[in-house]
Amino acid sequence: MDESESAASKPNVVSQFFKRLGDFFFQIYQKCLDNLTPHTAVRWAATSLIAVLYGLRVFLLKGWYIVTYALGIYLLNLFIAFLTPKMDPVMQEDIDAEDGPSLPTRASEEFRPFIRRLPEFKFWHSATKAFLIAMFCTFFDALNIPVFWPILVMYFIILFTITMKRQIKHMIKYRYLPFTHGKTVYKGKDDSGKVITAMPQEM
Repeated sequence: MDESESAASKPNVVSQFFKRLGDFFFQIYQKCLDNLTPHTAVRWAATSLIAVLYGLRVFLLKGWYIVTYALGIYLLNLFIAFLTPKMDPVMQEDIDAEDGPSLPTRASEEFRPFIRRLPEFKFWHSATKAFLIAMFCTFFDALNIPVFWPILVMYFIILFTITMKRQIKHMIKYRYLPFTHGKTVYKGKDDSGKVITAMPQEM
């Protein structure tokens, strides 16, 4: 009985060890992401460097065009989600039509910043992981499928043009901009008149 119980407890000990080890590395990874959150320029500069290295590798090796095409489609989807508002304007119009027009009840409702469907940090995180995974795929010859790459380039250009044209029409139709820098401040006219003071009346 003791031997069977000890043998059954060994897998539990091993699984708990790897679980704790995974949690430890995940906490370190999450802490690094938290530290990088405010450094937007540094993050995108590092991602741009990875993208350049990946482009040079594909150009010099002259292969893995299918991987590059899949990477481009994925990045295009991320970019569209980055430009799209979280609340669909079509659904918002239906809600306003049902509830009727309403005035803002609080001062904070005067300014509504653009809330993205995909936040900037998640966009950067997903794009960076995509470049790293694509770079990793270039080390496997099985993924180097021979293909006539100009056709893929033409397909991607057509898809990019159609998608961006649709997105721009959507922005024009519902009158929103995907970039906001704060509340608009209106400045009144400068008062250039003279100050008139009341003269004391004589008794």
